[in-house]
Amino acid sequence: MQVADLKNYLSSNEYPGRGVLIGKSEDGKNAVIVYFIMGRSENSRNRVFVTEDEGIKTQAFDPAKLSDPSLIIYSPVRVLGSKTVVTNGDQTDTVYDFLKEGKTFEEALRTRTFEPDEPNFTPRISGEADIAKSELFYKLSILKSANGNPESVRRYFYEYTSPLSGRGHIIHTYKHDGNPIPSFEGEPVEVELKGDIDSLTEKVWEGLNENNKVSLFVRYIDIETGKTETRIVNKNK
Repeated sequence: MQVADLKNYLSSNEYPGRGVLIGKSEDGKNAVIVYFIMGRSENSRNRVFVTEDEGIKTQAFDPAKLSDPSLIIYSPVRVLGSKTVVTNGDQTDTVYDFLKEGKTFEEALRTRTFEPDEPNFTPRISGEADIAKSELFYKLSILKSANGNPESVRRYFYEYTSPLSGRGHIIHTYKHDGNPIPSFEGEPVEVELKGDIDSLTEKVWEGLNENNKVSLFVRYIDIETGKTETRIVNKNK
């Protein structure tokens, strides 16, 4: 499979929805975690990322315009020891709680299913980055309906050990825009990760559709020391 240019990959899709990307920086020194959200409705676009403990949460930019918080207000990123959990919904808390009990990412997500937003039945996408003994391991998952049929749930898990420098994998909720919106298909896409945190943040933000992008989170974690560097970009200011 050909490794994709990240900016070109994003810019070729008007509406990938929400996206999770995990990988290793070009210099091999950092774990890279990216999460972005997009929106088509006023409710979805009325959001910003704000910091919460070691992670982030979504928040209404204008509380007066918030019509339904159920699927748009949540904590996308939480940290537990050497592990960082990133997801597109409240399953972040499910994974965090299971990990705290000594259980696994997979066990947690087997208790969850896709979002109940008929007719889209938006997939739940999730990632876990673990830095242990100066090594990076990461996992990605997608929980989706059976080609739009809510009578069946399909759970896919992907695990990456000894990841290559300058490479990452991205998974997002939607294949492209539509009505209903078709779910992401296939394996997470391998992409190039070039440059430092600022150049990567700029590349992702510029690659996302101007009309639909809402917020972006990028974190570099030093694999040797665990020191973090974070960037947050919000369209609403």
